Formats: sequence, structure tokens, C-alpha cells
Amino acid sequence: MKGNRPTVFQQTPVYDRLVAERGDIPVQVRGGAGRIHRDLAQVLRQTPAPQPCTPPSVFEPNQPPSTL
Repeated sequence: MKGNRPTVFQQTPVYDRLVAERGDIPVQVRGGAGRIHRDLAQVLRQTPAPQPCTPPSVFEPNQPPSTL
């Protein structure tokens, strides 16, 4: 596991102690983010493209307001 960490962290005893006590959290987070990214990409490939029709907006009237 030590071989996977950047050299700067191998020279810091505090980081080494934290990794020994709690695990290498940055590596775990990167792994989790990678899994989420792959899962999301798979879901997005399976999702049909959205239809171009959208409901009319109540905030944008069809006709310009009449002058007073």
C-alpha cells in the first residue's frame, strides 16, 4: 500500500500514522468516485434521450403584454 502513495506523503510520519490508524481515505474516496462515475455513465447510456417538447411556461406569455 505504501508504494501507491505519492512520495511527499511517504516522508510525513503524521500521514503514515493516520493511514495506519484510519486507512488511506483519499485513495478510498477516489475509488468510490470512480465507481460512481462508471455507474452513472452506464445509466446515462441506457437512458433514452429526452423529448424536445416542453410544457408552456407560466412565466413567459405566448403574446406580448398589451400596452396601457
